[in-house]
Amino acid sequence: MSAQDDQEDLKPTFTPGYKPGAAKSADEYAQLDAEDESLARWKASLGIVPGATTAATGPKVTVLTLELASPTLPAGREIVFDLKDTARLADTKKNPIIIKEGVEYNVRITFKVNHSIISGVRYIQLVKRAGVKVDKLEQMLGSYGPSPDGKPYIKNFDPDESPSGMIARSGTYHVRSRVIDDDGEVYADWEWYFKLAKEW
Repeated sequence: MSAQDDQEDLKPTFTPGYKPGAAKSADEYAQLDAEDESLARWKASLGIVPGATTAATGPKVTVLTLELASPTLPAGREIVFDLKDTARLADTKKNPIIIKEGVEYNVRITFKVNHSIISGVRYIQLVKRAGVKVDKLEQMLGSYGPSPDGKPYIKNFDPDESPSGMIARSGTYHVRSRVIDDDGEVYADWEWYFKLAKEW
């Protein structure tokens, strides 16, 4: 599979007939239907309050970490990638992350919304072994405004199960992860590697 094919797989899918609305600032959203008390409470829960936004500079979204969480992980063990630590991500090519076969796990992503309101932002994960696509995950992050207290958001995706069997354990898996919105703006794009084994 070529790099061009990867680009097609890493594009967000669209619902037929869906057209994203025009982008608005958080202040514009805060002013909409201001007299509706329940809507105002809901918007405040998203950080959409008048005057809460900072200047719109830099990316709307900063992805901080990607974590693989599993109830079967040994106590004290965690698999977390800090996206600023590019050396560790690159090191997984030589020293792949070990994931136990046949266990439930889920992907967890931590991110900050720097300005504006995000919607239509999703996480896409393309998994290949020996150059052949074996899995693709696409999950919506949801709609968020800048956090009023500046804290990052954490999104847990649906649980999945790691493959199992002798064939699944052979070879290294190459993962391409991307956070992208409906307009095709890429907020994060990184690669990492893992192997399946009988134990963590």
